[in-house]
Amino acid sequence: MKPWPTTGAVVAPIEISSINVQRGDVIQIGGQPCRVADLRQLPLGAKRLLFETGEQLTMHPRTRLVALRVQRRW
Repeated sequence: MKPWPTTGAVVAPIEISSINVQRGDVIQIGGQPCRVADLRQLPLGAKRLLFETGEQLTMHPRTRLVALRVQRRW
């Protein structure tokens, strides 16, 4: 996994769903942090998350997870 940016950024935990998940979000799965590398829209509002490590996760529209997101400060 690539390191976090070190300048002008704050890492904050947020609740995500298939509606607001973004590339770069880090989700802990099975005790391992996984960073979202790409997203694919699926039928009925679901999304397939593709992680930097090659794993995949399908999020149903009602799925709620906690992720770490880098919020840049200027």
